[in-house]
Amino acid sequence: MKRILVTGAAGQIGSDLVPALRAKYGNENVVAAAHATPLPAHVRGSGPHATVDVGEPAALRRALREHRVDTLYHLGSILSVLAEKQRHLSWRVNFEGLHNVLEASVEHDLKCVVVPSSIAAFGPETPADDTPNDTIQRPTTSYGISKVFGELMGNYYHRALGLDVRGVRLPGIVSWATEPTAGTTDYAVAIFYGAILNERYACYLEPDTRLPMMYMPDAIGALMQVAEAEGSALRHRADFNVGAMSFTPAELADSLRKRIPAFRMEYEVDPVRQAIADSWPNSLDDSAAREEWGWKPRYDMEAMVDDMLVHLKRKLRPD
Repeated sequence: MKRILVTGAAGQIGSDLVPALRAKYGNENVVAAAHATPLPAHVRGSGPHATVDVGEPAALRRALREHRVDTLYHLGSILSVLAEKQRHLSWRVNFEGLHNVLEASVEHDLKCVVVPSSIAAFGPETPADDTPNDTIQRPTTSYGISKVFGELMGNYYHRALGLDVRGVRLPGIVSWATEPTAGTTDYAVAIFYGAILNERYACYLEPDTRLPMMYMPDAIGALMQVAEAEGSALRHRADFNVGAMSFTPAELADSLRKRIPAFRMEYEVDPVRQAIADSWPNSLDDSAAREEWGWKPRYDMEAMVDDMLVHLKRKLRPD
């Protein structure tokens, strides 16, 4: 029986991952851990929860011990834009926090630790189209550097200490369940709110900025699938590319306009977010994940747009 702890459970991915894990392994076996951000009601009310600051090793170890954890999904992170503004916090959470997680996992002999990475781990010198799984990585942001750090440390802890660390490089994530936050790709969530509520949206990226993206159900599937894969079949560990779709703000706006003809897109480009987006790939080669553990996404852009609109209209206009 798995006993799972999810750090960052109040975040965009965590608030969807926890219910999926509870549905599979039982509510009582999945502990939702958060610190600064309160847990959503549907997460807090459906199973055990804990307050865990990953920057505090003692609190992390106490949670692992008290809940008899054997599997950990480490989602606690400061995202790209906020990490640039709050560098000390980024260091404490994204670097020291990860080190604390890995050390505590070794001490408590965990069976599996999932540490997601991101397309932010790549940089302007990385091949932009069909970015290979194994390629040059020189990110230009604090968040991106922390993701390379996580990949390298995950692989090191597996090789040197026998800790089963696994991870996928997630593209930009689109979800209807949580509000858009400080991520560079969050325009692809905010645009739906603008389209439904106001029939317009001011995008902070240029219209032709192509980025790899993924719908939340596929992101949750990738995280759970890599954790459950047969370890002997894995040649990679903490650094799998996973792809689903790539599109630009203009293409997403065109797709929305097919469903909401009055929708209008404006552009108010944020140079900070644009510079971050320009350093990331256009598309990913995820053949390693497909070959080593059978990765296959379910949603393309059109299917995602249809599903987002159904759920967000119910959420924003329940009457």
